[in-house]
Amino acid sequence: MAQAQLATEREAGDGALDLQHFFPYRLAVLAEEVSRTVAQLYSDRFDLTRHEWRVLAALGINRRMAAKDIADYSTLDKMSVSRAVAALEIKGYLNREEDAADRRNKILRLTPAGRALYQKIVPLARARERHILEALTAAERTALDVIMTKLLAQAHGLRERG
Repeated sequence: MAQAQLATEREAGDGALDLQHFFPYRLAVLAEEVSRTVAQLYSDRFDLTRHEWRVLAALGINRRMAAKDIADYSTLDKMSVSRAVAALEIKGYLNREEDAADRRNKILRLTPAGRALYQKIVPLARARERHILEALTAAERTALDVIMTKLLAQAHGLRERG
């Protein structure tokens, strides 16, 4: 009998929840472990926190963004973005400019040093991603992508409904 089916049967009997088999928990554990393995390379080699890397990566792909947009893009809260932006600015990896359309906003952009750092880290992060995904066949990787897209849409819809 499959592990998930056994967990479901155990839970149905007494109303208890086995956290080790609860999908949201298992997904969080997987996400944390994958994040830690990628964080090893930018933390150890480049002295970046996870939040600093997410801001750097957001700016690396989008070129320029308002800090409030980085929060939504990276799933970081505003305070985490603010701290990461301040640290990256001190390290010389990004600049803040006034937004001509709204002076309350600051537009963030990588400096040449920030862009160079981003370009050093990306191939290393991709290599980690490839190594992790090598556990799956090509068909499983495709299915995983489809499944993740469906689950994200389902969770988003549920959150929107409240």
